[in-house]
Amino acid sequence: MTIRLTIADRGHELSGVVRDGESWRAAAVRTAGSLSGVPVPLDLSGEVKKFLIDHDRAVTLRPMTRGDLPKVAQWRQQPHVLQWWAADGEPTLERVTEQYSADIDGTSPTRIWVAEVNGRSVGFVQDYRIGDYPEYALLAPDPDAIGMDYAIGEPEWVGRGLGVPILWAWMLKTQHRLPAAAAYFAAPDHRNAASLRVLDKLGFEQGVWFDEPQTDSSVATVVGCTLDVRRVLA
Repeated sequence: MTIRLTIADRGHELSGVVRDGESWRAAAVRTAGSLSGVPVPLDLSGEVKKFLIDHDRAVTLRPMTRGDLPKVAQWRQQPHVLQWWAADGEPTLERVTEQYSADIDGTSPTRIWVAEVNGRSVGFVQDYRIGDYPEYALLAPDPDAIGMDYAIGEPEWVGRGLGVPILWAWMLKTQHRLPAAAAYFAAPDHRNAASLRVLDKLGFEQGVWFDEPQTDSSVATVVGCTLDVRRVLA
């Protein structure tokens, strides 16, 4: 079956198709041709894969530093973040510093990034190889997949369509860092409709639901979502 795509650019729309063996991203870049800008996903969940050339927002990721931790603690204290991260304990600066220092220093399997929009820090993404956390690997479908969690911390940027471009920037960075990874994996709480929709728009496919033990001894029912890197990106 032929997969079609569109690219929106300043009120105009280009149409194209995905060739045999071509990723959706490669097809979008080819279709965009000499346009000034790189296509990013708008919605990849439908039969037609929709991309956009965004001339107004530059989304980048940089490694988190210890200097970011006061801001991260503030983000973690926001109600819209705390709702899904409460099991990690009260997000005081001391606790957040303890939780993330090893990730920042590179002494844990997790890497953590600050997401910036037009140079302003708005949230974070953390990633890890599933198999590096054996208890989690027993629950997830592929121990070699790269797991990911994220949060948009600044309240004024919530609900403004940033989840897709932030995670797309993460996906491109991860493909460059870890080119052998065939799959990316995320497992939002089953009640987190907004996060599940963001993953749908990026081309993740929902799979099995499972109960994930939390650090406070509670259990969260989550939805395993997997992205086929070759199909979407490579």
